[in-house]
Parts: sequence; structure tokens; C-alpha cells
Amino acid sequence: MNMEMMQVLAKAIVCGCSALGAGVSMIGGLGPGIGEGYAVGKALESMARQPEMKGTLTTTMFMGCAVAETTGLYSLIIALLLLFVNPFVNLFGV
Repeated sequence: MNMEMMQVLAKAIVCGCSALGAGVSMIGGLGPGIGEGYAVGKALESMARQPEMKGTLTTTMFMGCAVAETTGLYSLIIALLLLFVNPFVNLFGV
């Protein structure tokens, strides 16, 4: 193999690993979805049992969902960085 072929192969391996890493990081998006669904379900159960606590439960539920959502956003940012901030590939032809 000559040097040019080895460079092309190295770039292909880096691109493949970046895509694989982006896919694996998006698994982190499953946790917030499951957790938020569980939290909303439990909040609705609590509101059904004690309707007078609706305001407090709703506020607490929204704060918890907002905190849980940041995990999914962090994994999305990592995936985008792995896909588009690759020093070997010039996607936009500039």
C-alpha cells in the first residue's frame, strides 16, 4: 500500500468511528424520554389523589422534566460534534 491509500483508509476509519460514536451517544436520548414519561404519569396519579396540590405538583414536574431533558440535549450536542467537527472531512466543499 502506498502512503496515499493509507491516508484514505485512515480518514475512512475516522469517519466511520465518528458516525458510530454519534449513534452510541444518541442512546442517551432514551433515558430522558422514559424518565419524563414516568414522572408525568406519577404526577397525574398524585393529582388524581389530591387535586388541591395541582399547582405544586405541576411546577415540580416541569422543573424535573427540564432537568431530565438536559441529558438528552447533551447527547445530541455530542453526536453533532462527532458528525460535523471532523478535521479530516470537508463536508461543505469550502
